[in-house]
Amino acid sequence: MSDTLFISLSNQPAAAKWGSNAFLTSDGAGMTIHLPTNEQDQLEVVQRAARRLQTQGINTVSLAGDDWTKDQQWAFAKGFSVANGVSDLTWAPADDAIIAQLDALKASRDWAVAMINGAPQDIYPESLIEHAIEEINRVAKAHVSLEIIKGDELLQKGWMGLHTVGRASVRVPAMLVLDYNPTGDAQAPVAAALVGKGITFDSGGYSLKSGPGMMTMKCDMGGAATVTAALSLAISSGLNKRVKLILCCAENLVNGEAYKLGDIITYKNGTTVEILNTDAEGRLVLADGLMVAGDTGAPLIIDAATLTGAALTAVGTHYNAVFSLDNALAQSAINLGNSVNEMNWQLPLAPFHSFECPSHYADTANAVAAKGGVAGASIAAGFLARFVPNNGQGWLHFDIAACFQNNGNAKWSAGGTGIGIETISELLLQA
Repeated sequence: MSDTLFISLSNQPAAAKWGSNAFLTSDGAGMTIHLPTNEQDQLEVVQRAARRLQTQGINTVSLAGDDWTKDQQWAFAKGFSVANGVSDLTWAPADDAIIAQLDALKASRDWAVAMINGAPQDIYPESLIEHAIEEINRVAKAHVSLEIIKGDELLQKGWMGLHTVGRASVRVPAMLVLDYNPTGDAQAPVAAALVGKGITFDSGGYSLKSGPGMMTMKCDMGGAATVTAALSLAISSGLNKRVKLILCCAENLVNGEAYKLGDIITYKNGTTVEILNTDAEGRLVLADGLMVAGDTGAPLIIDAATLTGAALTAVGTHYNAVFSLDNALAQSAINLGNSVNEMNWQLPLAPFHSFECPSHYADTANAVAAKGGVAGASIAAGFLARFVPNNGQGWLHFDIAACFQNNGNAKWSAGGTGIGIETISELLLQA
């Protein structure tokens, strides 16, 4: 007897309930998901049904029938993934092109989720970079060149933020600058640059997190995983433009070498930054990455980071927060996200936000001196705006609150979700 459970769809209301859900029933041979009338609600129901099945210990399913759309199959796949162990999903019959698209989506997302969920003794700065190189080589080895800058070499190159944050760890900080160039022309213009925050573990430094606040901080490299997976997905989807991938990777730990409150970093562009919070480290490493991105001349710069708890408070874990000084670009990102069923919400960013962290001793601080009463996510974005070219035109900052779930819920297993990968991939394809 097969252990595979067959899942079909129905546009008819459920005649009976399974558990407390009216959208999922069994006929003894398989399960049926009963779809509501509204198309957007259908995807929600499919994902929730998949999640409910998986939580019942069902790990091997096959989607049955020829009425599954690509979006419905992908919604099921997202709900059916697991934080620990293996789930086995067979797609419904479809054209080869649709199956190839689903396989590409799953491969890129599965890679990102594995990185985000990986234990921090396994996923550390240099190993994250190695995995990222392998992922891009999987889809485009013939078109990839790269540079890795690590340890004290960062100082020699002038990348002070990344070195400062990571110098307390025995696992040295490192930056990956990967060049995907399918044109074969070394002089081809760079169409887009991606920058990812790769803090593979965040203790908070001397602004030490609490134990509960530190437990899930292996996810603080979610930005690096997201932009890498977005590039691999875009390549699988036919990306034929030159793109630079810049990952800023470090562990934010404490020892006698760790940076302290009151220290001042002088960045390569001359900006001086006083440290008032060592737990506001993501913006310090992204500043270096954004300057590398600016040096490429790319008209589109996208960074992604699990940057602030304030974004999480503002939009929860179903949305990612989008910031830009280029409102037309931000709206385009939101529209493209909607087209792939990812939810993004624009939060405020204006030029004055760059001056909301005053310092008596430097051009700016990396945080406000007092907690509470401030637009923390906007201020963090304003800090980053100091390090992007063209007065912020062509730059998007994703504060990816939705990329990780501390605990499983009705839609997602605990751990990485992959939210953000498809939006950024679409932005690359449209660049």
